[in-house]
Amino acid sequence: MDHLKPTPANSPPLTPLGYLERAATVYGECTSVVYGGTTYTWADTHERCLRSASSLLSYSIERGQVVSVLAPNTPAAYELHFAVPMCGAILNNINTRLDPRTISVLLLHGESKLVFVDYQLSSVLLQALALLPPSHPRPRLVLIEEADQNLKNNQDGIQSQVLSNQYLTTYEMMIKKGDPNFRWIRPNSEWDPIVLNYTSGTTSAPKGVVHSHRGAFIMSMDALIDWSVPKQPVYLWTLPMFHANGWSFTWGMAAVGATNICLRKFDGPTVFATIQAHNVTHMCGAPVVLNMLSNLPNPTPLSSPVQILTAGAPPPAAILLRTESLGFLVSHGYGLTETGGLVVSCAWKPQWNKFPAPERARLKSRQGIQTIAAAEVSAIDPETGKPVPKDGNSVGEIVLRGGFLMLGYLKDPKATSKCMGNDGWFKTGDVGVMHPDGYLEIKDRSKDIIISGGENISSVEVESVIYCFPGVNEAAVVARPDEYWGETPCAFVSLKEGVENPPKEQDVIDYCRAKLPHYMVPKTVVIKDELPKTSTGKIQKFLLRDIAKALGPSRHSRPSRL
Repeated sequence: MDHLKPTPANSPPLTPLGYLERAATVYGECTSVVYGGTTYTWADTHERCLRSASSLLSYSIERGQVVSVLAPNTPAAYELHFAVPMCGAILNNINTRLDPRTISVLLLHGESKLVFVDYQLSSVLLQALALLPPSHPRPRLVLIEEADQNLKNNQDGIQSQVLSNQYLTTYEMMIKKGDPNFRWIRPNSEWDPIVLNYTSGTTSAPKGVVHSHRGAFIMSMDALIDWSVPKQPVYLWTLPMFHANGWSFTWGMAAVGATNICLRKFDGPTVFATIQAHNVTHMCGAPVVLNMLSNLPNPTPLSSPVQILTAGAPPPAAILLRTESLGFLVSHGYGLTETGGLVVSCAWKPQWNKFPAPERARLKSRQGIQTIAAAEVSAIDPETGKPVPKDGNSVGEIVLRGGFLMLGYLKDPKATSKCMGNDGWFKTGDVGVMHPDGYLEIKDRSKDIIISGGENISSVEVESVIYCFPGVNEAAVVARPDEYWGETPCAFVSLKEGVENPPKEQDVIDYCRAKLPHYMVPKTVVIKDELPKTSTGKIQKFLLRDIAKALGPSRHSRPSRL
């Protein structure tokens, strides 16, 4: 059979952009996007994306150039996931919570040619542009107006900003001028870049992650299959679209003809009200979203179950238990910006349903097993390069391989080769254990492991205990220098609002001492109003490590070790 080779007919480039064309045919008259008082059908969304893509070409955007978006979860942010690559360009979603200096660094590094900016973020962007080197070409700007018909009167000064020549045009004017019959530009190769995403910055140094059309196609299909997403779900956008392209559900929801409920911003009451108003069936979010929903005072349980997928940080079992008691059906997975979505999920076994609720929550808090599209996931001993025993105790670095992986880091071949070497593995930098049933459990980032007197302490394990303490809202544990042990756990805690007799620092220590081996008990507890977090809800431990280090070495007498 050696004569049978790939041909143009059987090997067109894989790309998720075709989902939109199909959705316009199959679900054309069905609702695609809801945003306040504005509603679009899939036929509308398809036409708007074609018009936008054709207009980008008219503004001399060329194949392979970077186009950035600085916007919350609005219809424009959703549409541009299709429109930008449909003109051959590379989409760069920018974290809306970044400061002007960081935004300027990303624009400079990615060499963005044009930026779509939401009207509420225009001042931040203009400050960022002012920080660019004088010799660097300034990207052209397109202003995204308020799309909610009920709020358009709140856009003071929009037209004057456009007329002042700060902006090339507005987003809606650009769509209006575009060609509804535009033939979108398909990638020459499925390995062509489709997006440039920057890591969330939990390590203080964001890197530019480049994904291909092929990777985005595989990841979006895999996400739908693994979560068992049905046709025409009602999906609530509580996960930022700029975070790994909403775990690739921006494209995936077009494949199943979903109704996308977009929210500019939200809190717990808004989420519950939106679920009820639109009969939401699915949503995603970091554990901080689960924490927000489960900590509302006297919440009313949902009238119908809502599937919620969480990842981004290991969720404490206590939060999972509280969230599910409200009627949410929680699924848990693991992924990175470099994978484009979740590539490990805690696939549920029917026999686990007979276990008590706390045990079910403990099992669900594990990251799980590789998804369908993941070729292999393992935890390896960094010294030998061999898989660690599946005993639930032996710690190794989590590694994986699969077609969803990034092409590499933009302009950083050294970092790319470091995490994707010749051994065929992508090294995540996370450490975990493999349980006898083959399920993976993350123990920590490798840099977050606390080494105290030669003992490895998982900060995640200590945090899960602290989360069970009444009155605790958030918890993060980092290393503090210690004169005797080298390092000891230092816990940063925020408390729930309105708690009577709020716990003191020593109360937290005493609680942990009753639940943990003594060497794992925090020797220092710092209570703060709020813990620093990234836009995706990850606690910024590098900032907390700096605070703990600034406290100086602890001088505890040698405690008993259990």
